[in-house]
Amino acid sequence: MIPAHPLALTPRRTLDERRQAALTRYYIDAGAGGVAVGVHTTQFAIRAPGHGLLQPVLELAATTARAWKNGDRIALIAGISGVTRQAMGEAELARTLGYHAGLVSLGALPDATEAQLVQHCRRIADVIPVFGFYLQPAVGGRSLGWRFWRELAEVPGVVAIKIAPFDRYATLDVVRAVADSGRTDIALYTGNDDAILSDLVTPFPCVVGGEVMTRRVVGGLLGQWAVWTRRAVELLDRVKNAKQSGPRGWATEAAAITDANGAIFDARNRFAGCIPGIHEVLRRQGLMRGTWCLDPRERLSPGQAAEIDRVIRSYPQLTDDEFVRENRDLWLR
Repeated sequence: MIPAHPLALTPRRTLDERRQAALTRYYIDAGAGGVAVGVHTTQFAIRAPGHGLLQPVLELAATTARAWKNGDRIALIAGISGVTRQAMGEAELARTLGYHAGLVSLGALPDATEAQLVQHCRRIADVIPVFGFYLQPAVGGRSLGWRFWRELAEVPGVVAIKIAPFDRYATLDVVRAVADSGRTDIALYTGNDDAILSDLVTPFPCVVGGEVMTRRVVGGLLGQWAVWTRRAVELLDRVKNAKQSGPRGWATEAAAITDANGAIFDARNRFAGCIPGIHEVLRRQGLMRGTWCLDPRERLSPGQAAEIDRVIRSYPQLTDDEFVRENRDLWLR
């Protein structure tokens, strides 16, 4: 259970270290198994020379986690982006700061062949274990077929893959490719915000060597799990227990989660307000001071706040407001 860590800013759009650390403590106390920092939800603009926030943000999350009770048990995942030279530098930084793996974005290499993308990941894996990432094309990703994922699974340093193409066919490509490789040590995580619960409860059938086997998605690395995190942890626990005790009906709950995600991530406007939507929920809980992003143009879309109101009224069971209220002062100390 890995939330994608947001970026807490002051009204002047500088790093709000107190609230940034409070978010990390929130995720630890909520029971998250890790945090992903320097990823899309943290805002890629932290790398821009005018901000220079990549190292401070990565370092603050790592030091906060290590200093907090039970913080040493969580996985620290660093976002890795850029062309190979930049990505290698970011991987070195993450390793130096004690991160356990790097979530590799391929968005800076739109013209690279699939073989070149695999080589890019192989070089990063020489520095830090790689968390592969299938990003949906609608927000800057590209279509990557079965062959790419099969070859990526041959890289020994690949330890996990985040599957987020928002496409059931493409999702199956990744699962089948990893199964075909024979690797049972690559963990599969959902990033499909429109199918979170469906991914978690599905035993994916795969035919390998003429035999039918199943592979499962073991968790999620999600911006959606940056809010209402305590409830997300409880959901994943229930899913794991259900795998052992038998199937149950999940369809209604899955639809509620997808509806809530649609409001927070601003699906109606092609996800234009996804980061401010996360901030808005955290602002209402008192964990962030506002919805400011590094880019002033990133803001809630018209009607998005009303949509968030609607899903909170419709699905109060998804929220963890009481848990946050009880602990907020401690996290903000």
